[in-house]
Amino acid sequence: MKNVFEVLQERGYIEQLTHPEEIKELLGKKSVPFYIGIDPTADSLHVGHFVSLMVAANLQKYGHKPIILVGGGTAIIGDPSGKTDMRKMLSKEEIEHNVECIKKQAQKFIRFEGENAAIVVNNADWISDLNFVDFMREIGSLFSVNKMLAAECYKQRLETGLTFFEMGYMLMQSYDFLHLYNTYDCKLQIGGNDQWSNIIGGVDLIRKIGKDDSFGLTFKLLTTKEGKKMGKTEKGALWLDANKVSPYEFYQYWRNIADSDIENVARLLTFLSIEEIKEMAKLKDEQINEAKKKIAFEITKLIHGEEEAKKAQEASEALFSGHQNSEHMPCTQLENHQIAIASVLVQTGLASSKSQAKQLITQGGITLNNEKISDTNYILSESDFSNGYAILKKGKKVFHKII
Repeated sequence: MKNVFEVLQERGYIEQLTHPEEIKELLGKKSVPFYIGIDPTADSLHVGHFVSLMVAANLQKYGHKPIILVGGGTAIIGDPSGKTDMRKMLSKEEIEHNVECIKKQAQKFIRFEGENAAIVVNNADWISDLNFVDFMREIGSLFSVNKMLAAECYKQRLETGLTFFEMGYMLMQSYDFLHLYNTYDCKLQIGGNDQWSNIIGGVDLIRKIGKDDSFGLTFKLLTTKEGKKMGKTEKGALWLDANKVSPYEFYQYWRNIADSDIENVARLLTFLSIEEIKEMAKLKDEQINEAKKKIAFEITKLIHGEEEAKKAQEASEALFSGHQNSEHMPCTQLENHQIAIASVLVQTGLASSKSQAKQLITQGGITLNNEKISDTNYILSESDFSNGYAILKKGKKVFHKII
């Protein structure tokens, strides 16, 4: 059987490794417990978590045991990585609610039954009752402040102000690895490349207490060919929860990716074979649109199920064929039909502000019922809803029904 290390390399997941040869050897064994941490700062996962869960799914497929650590304890502090300001502190009740939501979404990727079944643990179970003096004596004494401040996750915060509270995050996450190592024989921590400093902290902690079989692996963040993070929409994050982002909107996001991003997205977010993906990457013009449709369908199926993926695909096809009354199209109900077009664009999420809405109109990017809108002060009237609804379109691909 192929070593999953080679699979991860082939698909382009791996970014950094603490001990490359040892990790390859480790993953060639029958079953290795590994863990990935998710901070429950929201009641849904988003596309930023997608790659991590795909890596976990691949590891489980090849016999390894996933431990999904939901950071109910560390979320109280908040990871400073990649942040210019201190995160908003959530209440314990908010965190507990978010933990339950995340558990349900993780089940779409990994199995919680059968051989090498995944488990979910919450670090609040062991962090909440820690004695501060004992913790600092046993764990804090093994960390160098100089080395911590040189880490990327802290270095970028020094100019704006880093609290001691936040500095404790690395210690807590490192202690998580030690706890899972002792409790579940967990040998490997995986995470996005922005977690590299925290992962090294945990690997080093275990090795400082005399063990030599702790390892860390990071994978690529999902970015465009230009290096920009993917998963941002006019409305914000591309959530995996259908109540936050409909399956249709989710499908359309992937349907409209740039041609240059097709291969990377297909490698990281689908289980399509490498051979098929390479063939897709060679396509041009109309054929490449067919490839995008397939990728969008496969990704939507993973998150929302095959039935919803089919509905989203059918709605998308109907819109592009001119049938603009699909029940699956994003829809907003207005309280009053006499409303400024700029306000409607903001209300529907097609623009983030009235000034952006007016800019889109000025640039010729907005049509209403197939008629281009040129007046930035246009007021909708009853005649615009002659069929009981009206269709807004932004550019060539983004549709929205208003009723």
